[in-house]
Amino acid sequence: MHAASTIVAVTAGPPEERPPHTPADLNTLEPAIWPRTSGRTGGAVTIGGIDVRDLAKEFGTPLYVVDEEDFRSRCREYRSAFHDGEVHYAAKAFLCREVARWIDQEGLGLDVCSAGELAVALSVGFPPARITLHGNNKSLAELEKAVQTGVGHIVVDSFEEIARLGFLAEKHGVRPKVMIRVTVGVEAHTHEFIATAHDDQKFGLSLSGGAAAEAVRRILALPQLELTGLHSHIGSQITDVGGFEVAARRLATLLVEIKEEHGVVLPELDLGGGYGIPYVTGDESLDVKVIADGLREIVTKVCESAGLPVPRLTVEPGRSIAGLSGVTLYEAGTVKNVEGLRTYVSVDGGMSDNVRTALYGAEYTAVLASRESQAGPMLSRLVGKHCESGDMVVRDLYLPGDLAPGDLIAVAGTGAYCRSLASNYNYLPKPAVVAVSNGQARVIIRRETEDDLLRGQL
Repeated sequence: MHAASTIVAVTAGPPEERPPHTPADLNTLEPAIWPRTSGRTGGAVTIGGIDVRDLAKEFGTPLYVVDEEDFRSRCREYRSAFHDGEVHYAAKAFLCREVARWIDQEGLGLDVCSAGELAVALSVGFPPARITLHGNNKSLAELEKAVQTGVGHIVVDSFEEIARLGFLAEKHGVRPKVMIRVTVGVEAHTHEFIATAHDDQKFGLSLSGGAAAEAVRRILALPQLELTGLHSHIGSQITDVGGFEVAARRLATLLVEIKEEHGVVLPELDLGGGYGIPYVTGDESLDVKVIADGLREIVTKVCESAGLPVPRLTVEPGRSIAGLSGVTLYEAGTVKNVEGLRTYVSVDGGMSDNVRTALYGAEYTAVLASRESQAGPMLSRLVGKHCESGDMVVRDLYLPGDLAPGDLIAVAGTGAYCRSLASNYNYLPKPAVVAVSNGQARVIIRRETEDDLLRGQL
């Protein structure tokens, strides 16, 4: 058995239900949770210099609002921290044409995991050489598109994929760069649906079981493919840097073993993403510079002790760039007090625009956004309008006791995995996405209409 077979558990914050935090002031916007340009002016929340009441009036609700400067500033922070490596934005967090342009302009690469995400990137001229294709079950058509368009890397996830890539490379007369996704045995204590580095799951090739080492042998036996490095992704919403350090050490050790067995020195190490962000008061977050310095130190130490050159490091942040830049605006509708329990505040969206609460038990911070209130706190449950009891946006929170129908409610931290996971459940049109910056707002994804819902039906 491989020396790195021990499973390491990594804490990502308790997934169990927590009692809602009672804020000292229901009007306060905690800087760690809200977009960097947000505040209150005349009582109303502002983002990017724009009053949310004006946004709701012009664009309607529900509405995804993205703080462009917040998003771009986080891109720059990652570039600075990993100045000697590569930063690839994980498109699955949130992607559209405009976001692809921002990523390109800020000098980051892009990770895609489907032909559709690749198509969005290519449609705005994103350089294919800075794109990496992921996926545990890439179709032959997706692989062929990646090979034909010349994406920078394809992350191999199975033995079958190695054979398919060898066939396609020979067919098109190219030699694609590939990496091997290694399951390193780091079991993140996050929700089971977003933990991805333990052995019993669908992603990657096992380090402890020897599948990763066998994948190296098979790729090196195919002259049509260029093996450039190893890849690992331990999960999502991780707030303990220890797991990333263990993964880095184990991948660096595998690099040494590859050199010893094959005489091959791989120049790249991709340590994935999954860096957590704070959603509610008390949540931890990771310092980007601390992450960069820690990973760099570990990989350098292992490789130098083995006489290997230090590989170029790549990381793949998604949520930690997009998450806190996004806010969702809703209009309150029915406000229903259930005597002795709580008040149910229904909004004009719900699980169709944010399924994370139902899917993962996600937690969020929400405030009355259209005005300030001096009313006392009211234990509430922010719910949607769908025909599901589990249709909750925020399970437990305090809102002002005078909240009424027509008030606007803002939910923070919705920039990642909300629009990406949105659906048309109950035939609700998907909301618009509006980018705000320096007092200007523009639609970057238009609101769906009933005609959109009917399009394609015979």
